[in-house]
Amino acid sequence: MADFFQSGVVTTLHRLNPNDDDVIEAELVAIADHNRIGLVLPALYTEFEHPAMQRIVDELRTVRFLKRIVVAIGGATHEQYLRAAAFFRDFPTPVTALWMEHPKVEELFRMLEDQGIGAGGPGKGRTCWLCYGYLLAREDVDVIALHDCDIRNYDKSLLTRLCYPVANPNLGFEFCKGYYARTTKKMHGRVTRLFFSPLVRALLTLQPTTSFLRYLDSFRYALSGEFAMRADLARVNRIPSDWGLEVGVLAEVFSNCAMSRICQVDIADNYDHKHQVLSEADASAGLRRMTLEIAKNLFRTLAAQGCVLGDADFRTVLVHYQELAQDTINKYYADAMLNGLEFDRHAEASAVSAFAESLREAAETYTANPLSLPIIPNWNRVLHAIPGMFDLILDAAEEMEIVGTA
Repeated sequence: MADFFQSGVVTTLHRLNPNDDDVIEAELVAIADHNRIGLVLPALYTEFEHPAMQRIVDELRTVRFLKRIVVAIGGATHEQYLRAAAFFRDFPTPVTALWMEHPKVEELFRMLEDQGIGAGGPGKGRTCWLCYGYLLAREDVDVIALHDCDIRNYDKSLLTRLCYPVANPNLGFEFCKGYYARTTKKMHGRVTRLFFSPLVRALLTLQPTTSFLRYLDSFRYALSGEFAMRADLARVNRIPSDWGLEVGVLAEVFSNCAMSRICQVDIADNYDHKHQVLSEADASAGLRRMTLEIAKNLFRTLAAQGCVLGDADFRTVLVHYQELAQDTINKYYADAMLNGLEFDRHAEASAVSAFAESLREAAETYTANPLSLPIIPNWNRVLHAIPGMFDLILDAAEEMEIVGTA
């Protein structure tokens, strides 16, 4: 059973009664008549070739509180897109399948480039941004939830617990972040455990009065891909187009929400999904690329909050990060031993060394040009530049395969 301690500045909602999921789901069904809930599923075609997606689809078939589902399918030919969309045939909830390589979608991105407000290259951030745009254009959802499509042990209770804090009007939350443990016979989540948390704490040592850093450090799993928010918030949030998506979303929420409207919720006892390779020698792949892009976005966001770092600051952060990360390894080693888990200290230390290199490269990139990172403008800005953009998105969707009862 989880503890009930409230740590940090973000409200934490614990999983104290796992047997209450059916009651919460029944409440959501009643609430959804007035607070309509949409679900975004960003997916590559390759994810439809693995059992995790079929499990997610089977679980979602039993959910009765969703108004609409948008599944965005990327990295697919037209034939592959049709095969993926067929997963949702005869669905009880209306499903819209967006093909990210559709000519009309690509034309939308070219229009943005022509206006000087490009949406960046292909990636999860751009995919989520387009899905938000589609749901905002439909004007029939009040809450938008999002989760990944590679969750091997997916259960619909994950979605129920993710949506409830934002959908329930008596609670008053506008944004909810999911958290969970990630273990099998060993601990996973290296980027969160060994990179993000030690880095944020190293930065806090340098900037102890920066409220944004205290806010980030309050999240138990800041890099989780599961969150829900009010549709109005999705309209005003900007989105990074790369692996910095999760950090970028938290930054936008920090800027656009009162702290009392933000929460995190325990959505699963354990969470198992595909694991990225470390890719120590190649910063363009695996966890090296992920940590590089996360660090770049974190530094950019700090600058936007008025915390500008210089060369000496970065040298201090790099050294302090490595010290904190090594201490963190000792803590997780003790935790693993107590719980009978395997723990490879050499592999953990190798990961820290690789992440330190990502941190060094990110600092160099930021110092050279702090405004070089791709970030997609919010939908209000886009609609001022292209007033008919929502209609264009709806027209593009109509030309694609629409499945279910939509």
